[in-house]
Amino acid sequence: MAAPRKLGAKWIHRVQVDGKRVSGTFDTKAAALAWEAEQRVTTPKGKAGLTKTCADAFEKYELEVSKTKRGYRWEALRLAAMAETDLGKVKMADVSTTHVAAWRDQRLRQVAPGSVTREMNLLSHVFSVARKEWKWITESPTTDVARPKSPPARNRLISQKEIEAICVALSWRHDIVGVAPTTKQQRIALAFLFAIETAMRAGEICSLQAADVTGRVARLHMTKNGLPRDVPLTARALEIWEMVPEGFGVTSATLDAMFRKAKEKAGIEGMTFHDTRHEAITRLAKKLHVLDLARMVGHSDIRQLQTYYNETAADIAARL
Repeated sequence: MAAPRKLGAKWIHRVQVDGKRVSGTFDTKAAALAWEAEQRVTTPKGKAGLTKTCADAFEKYELEVSKTKRGYRWEALRLAAMAETDLGKVKMADVSTTHVAAWRDQRLRQVAPGSVTREMNLLSHVFSVARKEWKWITESPTTDVARPKSPPARNRLISQKEIEAICVALSWRHDIVGVAPTTKQQRIALAFLFAIETAMRAGEICSLQAADVTGRVARLHMTKNGLPRDVPLTARALEIWEMVPEGFGVTSATLDAMFRKAKEKAGIEGMTFHDTRHEAITRLAKKLHVLDLARMVGHSDIRQLQTYYNETAADIAARL
């Protein structure tokens, strides 16, 4: 291969990489040689980067990375949707902050800022893996793209009236004891009540089996942070479990869909199933030491509890 050639005040250099001749103009010979070394590294300037699109990256990530996560279903749906956008058509060799910013702005016209932030976090990890492990790119196009401003943390608690209304919508009485459910609706009502007692997430509740509960302790083998956790059960939580001793018998997807329908039927707005975690932690904080509560709900950083502890100033003042 020819050496860099000086032409006037500039240096011209030509190299052949993967059968293709490329050239560049540089201020110094050292810069020209550094550029040559970069061209010879297997990067997006090589075969993969020249042919693969962002959609290819999304598919590869879903098959190799997402499938190992508990949140696989959510990621698979998001990645498939991203692949259908204009961003999916862009070659990895060409993708830039401009493409990502355009995708972000389009999504902000469709969904809430919080949703866009979560999707951008996923997108950032896709490009990070593509850079570090696949060598499809040399830098991530998400690095300099601003995230939407984070919305205020949720502080939604669930009133007793709403608890009763949800249970009625699911054909169940909130205070019933010792009666086995006969429908999926009723099982979801019990899962809802169990969540309020334990602060467990929907997926954790749906995965519980008979062997996971010993005495008044439930063993969660896989949690959001990937670690097992033991959850002490309140007397009411134990009563609920004794009505479904083999498990709740519903999937997270079924729980989500049927709970949404129950909310509509009950005429309740602004509530999600995850708000049971806010309600449970706020209740449990009145009974447990903060360290015990953090261990029970799976927060390694006690400050995370502040997100879920939502008792009002008026309620706190009433106890003073």
